[in-house]
Amino acid sequence: MFGKRIPLFKLFGFTVNADLSWLILAVLVSWSLAKGLFPHYFEGFSNRIYWWMGIAGAVGLFMSIIFHEFCHSLVARQFGLQMKGITLFIFGGVAEMESQPESPKVEFLMAIAGPISSVFLGAILYLIHSAGQNLGWSKPLNGVLQYLMVINFILAGFNLLPAFPLDGGRVLRSILWGIKGNLRWATRVASGLGSVFGIFLIVFGFLNFITGNFIGGIWYFLIGMFIRQASQMSYSQLLMRNALAGEEIRQFMKTEPISVSPSLTVEQLVNDYFYKYHYKMFPVSNGDGLIGCVGLKQVKELPREEWRRHVIGDVVAPCSDENAISPQTDALQALSLMNRTGNSRLMVVDKNRLLGIVTLKDMLKFLSLKIDLEEE
Repeated sequence: MFGKRIPLFKLFGFTVNADLSWLILAVLVSWSLAKGLFPHYFEGFSNRIYWWMGIAGAVGLFMSIIFHEFCHSLVARQFGLQMKGITLFIFGGVAEMESQPESPKVEFLMAIAGPISSVFLGAILYLIHSAGQNLGWSKPLNGVLQYLMVINFILAGFNLLPAFPLDGGRVLRSILWGIKGNLRWATRVASGLGSVFGIFLIVFGFLNFITGNFIGGIWYFLIGMFIRQASQMSYSQLLMRNALAGEEIRQFMKTEPISVSPSLTVEQLVNDYFYKYHYKMFPVSNGDGLIGCVGLKQVKELPREEWRRHVIGDVVAPCSDENAISPQTDALQALSLMNRTGNSRLMVVDKNRLLGIVTLKDMLKFLSLKIDLEEE
């Protein structure tokens, strides 16, 4: 879902990251506030003041989104759910969970916490704005406070729409899950509504675009695309978790992996292994045990003219939690590790013995077969 992320700060044990796409949103929001919204509703200020208002409004909006996602995360942690952190991206923010809620009650409370927090923050800002008017605070400051008050109420209302994966869609899923006791069915229904809502926004955005509201039309279109894809992905992820849950990684591994000797030259590695087998990583073994692994990264760090003069033993990388797992590892844990590290091949190791290799391709083949055979 996300590309390269930049850590911003850490609070209450949660790391707040910013996806690179968020930088685009930060500029767009500041520009639209400074050149559009604030000059329209608050006339008579200089261009410099409008830009300060735009930047302050954008910062306040992102702080509001972080507060919203923090409340999700705090409630989730109260019920034992592990959280990866909070990431800001072009469509707002998301609290990333390591696992899914185990009951309808937990999902309901976690989902509803976000909109409630936005209503609460909007009410606090309303009181501050009212106090500012009575105390004679500057009009630009009160203008920014008024904008942040309104935007928090809008944020709460939009998130309450029953379109998965919005908070309202999660609330709907928790209710359907509680009524029928079937998470898969509840997810399919909520995701279907989310997909329909996404299509509605896409069409609405297109109509706005052709009638002259170019910027608004593009935003509606992009948000609709995001919601539709996210709703479909959420259902696919549930099917994947159900199919892989409880499966040990030994079921997917190839027991006779291709390994390389530490005495081979790097040039031989490239010509006889990388170019022949098309893998990006190979285990390095001396026959008695596993030494480590060698991949494209280690080779690319060595100048090409040095390949013939260096052996693999000079560049081998040690085994670590990012490239090696035990045969008892759960398939979902392995898939999560691949996703986090970008490694599509993992070594299966037991007491420094190489037992096999597990690949993302083989896991996805198993997943496809199991879903096809067990689809209700």
